[in-house]
Amino acid sequence: MLEQYSRINDVVITGVDIKPRSYARAVANSNGEEPTDTDMNHVERQVTTFFHSQGIEISENNIEACHVLSSRNTKGKVSVLMRFVSRKMKNSLLKQAKKLKGTEVYVNEHLTKYNAEIAKKARFLRKQKKIQGTWTANCKILLN
Repeated sequence: MLEQYSRINDVVITGVDIKPRSYARAVANSNGEEPTDTDMNHVERQVTTFFHSQGIEISENNIEACHVLSSRNTKGKVSVLMRFVSRKMKNSLLKQAKKLKGTEVYVNEHLTKYNAEIAKKARFLRKQKKIQGTWTANCKILLN
C-alpha cells in the first residue's frame, strides 16, 4: 500500500520516440551511469513538445521529475516516468491522454508490480466477457 502511494503522482509514458542528447551520453547511460540534470531536462522537453503537438496542455512547471526507465524492450521505444507536483496535474494529463488514440503512445498510472498484475488479470477477464470493464483511478484497479 505504501509503495503504491509513493507512486500516486507518477505516470508511465510508452511509445514516445526519445532521442539521446548524444551517442556518447547514450553509451554512458547504458553502462549504468546516472543521467545528469541536463539529460533529464532534455527528456522532459521532448515529451512535453510531443504532448503539445497532440493538443495536450502540460506545463513543465508542474513536472517534478522526468526520466527514461531502463527497459528490456528492443523495439527502440522507451518508457518514460514522469512525476507531477500534484495528483491534480497527473489526473489532468490522464484525462487529456484520450487525444492520443490512434497513436502508439500510451499514458498509464505507475502501478506496483503487484497492482499491475491485478490490472492485467482484470483486462483478461474483460476480454473473456466475464466483466464489463476495468480501469484505474488514483492507482486503484476498478471493475464494472
